[in-house]
Amino acid sequence: MALKRHIKAEELPGTVPVFAVSGAILLPGGTMPLMVFEPRYLALVDDALGAGRLLALVQPRDDEAGQASGLHDVGTLGRITAFGETGDGRYLITMAGLSRFRVAGEVDIRSGYRRVLADYSDFPADLAGTDKGPVDRRLLLAMVHTYLAGLGMATDLAQLEKADDAELTIRLAMACPFRPEEKQSLLEAAGHAERCRLMTALIERELLLESAGSSIH
Repeated sequence: MALKRHIKAEELPGTVPVFAVSGAILLPGGTMPLMVFEPRYLALVDDALGAGRLLALVQPRDDEAGQASGLHDVGTLGRITAFGETGDGRYLITMAGLSRFRVAGEVDIRSGYRRVLADYSDFPADLAGTDKGPVDRRLLLAMVHTYLAGLGMATDLAQLEKADDAELTIRLAMACPFRPEEKQSLLEAAGHAERCRLMTALIERELLLESAGSSIH
């Protein structure tokens, strides 16, 4: 089952520290391991551990059109659910996704890391966990298997088939090696059904491009 969320809407912070990672998204109900080594992000984790373990994951963007310069307009609030230290000063953390939010502005930098104002009003279903699908799982699984096999990446379909529709969509959207902008589109999708259709379309396009490239030789 997808991870249950244990935070109430009134407990959502208005200002959140930002971990900016390109090509990575955290969806509500999903979990993500992170290796932390940059001094600013070590400081961010230190501060978060003393403040409810809450922090946000937001992808950086190439242009400067975002409300917070250089960041995408939508990110995800997460909670640190596991924490460990290595012998060389790095942190190993696991983040659990709680709710998406829209970046409403930016506040002063603290200890080198950025902080933004978070508006959660566009994503009420994230905390409630009411989005269950349905999704076309058979088509999605078949296309993911073909896609990853073409990239030389193994897939354990037996494990994926055990997941419910929500967990399956979350895991695949976070794990598949899509481009950063494609990842952002998956993050911003209205729900699991739309996210499933988008993933299927992205994979179908990649397979068609691959087939066209192969036919030229």
